[in-house]
Amino acid sequence: MKIVIIGGTGLIGSKTADRLRKRGHEVIAAAPNTGVNTITGEGLADALKSAEVVLDLANSPSFEDKAVLEFFERSGTNLLAAEQIAGVKHHIALSVVGTERLQESGYFRAKLAQENLIRASGIPYTIVHSTQFMEFVNGIAQSGTVGDTVHLSPAAIQPIASDDVADAMTDVALSQPQNGIVEIAGPERVKLSDLIGRYLKKMNDPRKVVADPEARYFGARIDDNSLVSDKSPRLGRVTFEQWFDAQPKKVA
Repeated sequence: MKIVIIGGTGLIGSKTADRLRKRGHEVIAAAPNTGVNTITGEGLADALKSAEVVLDLANSPSFEDKAVLEFFERSGTNLLAAEQIAGVKHHIALSVVGTERLQESGYFRAKLAQENLIRASGIPYTIVHSTQFMEFVNGIAQSGTVGDTVHLSPAAIQPIASDDVADAMTDVALSQPQNGIVEIAGPERVKLSDLIGRYLKKMNDPRKVVADPEARYFGARIDDNSLVSDKSPRLGRVTFEQWFDAQPKKVA
């Protein structure tokens, strides 16, 4: 089966492509650096010829409100139109647990716009809602840093390793369309502020984490229900400790 992965050279895309190839499928890793651009349309029609499944794993290069909305709307519109012409049988998109609850954030407004385009396209689809990737903990720490302190909400989070995300995306790609949302999450539920505190301690980072209920998560207020799934999600196997221990360590 021919499967096209938009964002196929990125973190999740490259791992998913490798898994699908090992199962014997023809995989096109589509990205601007491989000659396929969903914003301009370059190379899109050729990449989609004879494709049965498309996974959209691309992310916006900018999180600025206007730019991220334009990215997901233009990319989604161009991609879905090209899929209609190519006769794609299953469109799969990776989105975020809590998207509909976090509409104060421009990023999550853009993700919801992307999801709405998919629902209206008429193409059989599956939207995968994932909790936050463990690989993004440093970015979360940076987002809350003011001087030597990191202000983060103590709201619940359930981080998932990228390997577990890639396993899930592979299985969805080889399954029938759900025409709805499936959710995936990490195996442990913890406070966001505690998670980042553990990470900084392991990194010997001197910054101090302040648990601040008023701290925003990429522009949105959050509580214990914002970033986690209570919809019987598929749970990953990799714990935060296992993930951290497997990361390459910097040599002094």
